[in-house]
Amino acid sequence: MKCFIGIDLGSTTTKSVVMDETGKPLGHGITNSRSNYDTAALVAKTEALISARLVLLRKALERDAQLTLAIDAILEGLERRFRLAQFMVQLGNLERLCSEKVQENQARHGESDLQGALDDTFTNLKVELAKLFDPGASRKSDFFRDLAGSVYMEVAETQADAHKVNQDTLINIYDKSIIEVENIPPQVDMSETFLTALDDLLNAGEIGPEDYAEVQRTLKAVLAIELEETYVVGTGYGRARLPFPKEHIRSEILCHGLGAHLMYPNTRTVLDIGGQDTKGIQVDENGIVVNFQMNDRCAAGCGRYLGYIADEMQLGLHELGPMAMKSTKQVTINSTCTVFAGAELRDRLSLGEKREDIMAGLHRAIILRAMSILSRSGGVDNELTFTGGVAKNEAAVKELRKLVEDNYGDLKINIDPDSIFTGALGAAEFARRAVEA
Repeated sequence: MKCFIGIDLGSTTTKSVVMDETGKPLGHGITNSRSNYDTAALVAKTEALISARLVLLRKALERDAQLTLAIDAILEGLERRFRLAQFMVQLGNLERLCSEKVQENQARHGESDLQGALDDTFTNLKVELAKLFDPGASRKSDFFRDLAGSVYMEVAETQADAHKVNQDTLINIYDKSIIEVENIPPQVDMSETFLTALDDLLNAGEIGPEDYAEVQRTLKAVLAIELEETYVVGTGYGRARLPFPKEHIRSEILCHGLGAHLMYPNTRTVLDIGGQDTKGIQVDENGIVVNFQMNDRCAAGCGRYLGYIADEMQLGLHELGPMAMKSTKQVTINSTCTVFAGAELRDRLSLGEKREDIMAGLHRAIILRAMSILSRSGGVDNELTFTGGVAKNEAAVKELRKLVEDNYGDLKINIDPDSIFTGALGAAEFARRAVEA
């Protein structure tokens, strides 16, 4: 089966889309961008291929299988078990690297119970982190660094006290090791892990014997399908670092414009707010870019700015939007400069402003900056498609809708749940068209 792959190497996340010969997306994957861009591209592509297998399995089950359990429940359980197996491999890598750092530390500073503290930390980690993959469990992030880091800090504090070792040393060991772990390519065999995950569902009583036999037969058939990587196109902020020849690289402007057109064929204006830049793009009826504007080299008003604000507020990035939605008073933020954001934030708090009102003001400032870029690109035409990671932020969406209506009237605004994959989708379509041509 011929497949066409688009990879969007962003400053904060790397995305990938796998497309079939008809131009229909089969799967998508995402990972946090690393210092090793080759690994980030490989991980995102691998995740997209895993997603594609699940899509093909769904189609096969819907077409052929006679099941007593709902297909959604089977696929959810299968993917959950697969992700747990992936996660545990990464956790094992982290434990091994942390243990190496402990041995180095003890060689320099003498005997201590640092290894005992680390062993007990990981014993607890394996139990607590496995719960994140229980049926119905919610995860604030799907990135290994986020999930492992949040629990490690809590457990390490307890174990440091119990073993009478320096807590900061345990934390420093984690910080040094996590970078190496993230740059280790995927190490699980996809077919073997899927089949083992299905066995685990049976053993846990989450699927009955009859359904198990039917799903196993279908799963083996799907895993036997060869997904031929016919052509790969790369784009994004770090596209110059992608391991592709130049003819396989497309600008993110072109990819976002085409990707938005594929999602919404009537799109004429695209607003993309990514981690490092904001783009206002005008496209024609074929998704061809006719004009565009970008922010300057500064990351003001982009995803990195929001990340910095989240760090200052000691919040997760996903918590900023919901907090801003609770605002009851308009606060004007004068600067979206990342350098001065912390100072203005602290000033506002010292003046007695509420955190939710400050957050709402920050989101409005970001969208005001984006509206200026859209204006310089040619304004907002019907339809506007909002793409990039910030499109998932409900407070940013709220401000965009209000400012578009105030300035351009009641226009249609498209926001796809998979908007973060728009650039990778456009890249995959460029790959498909390259082979067609």
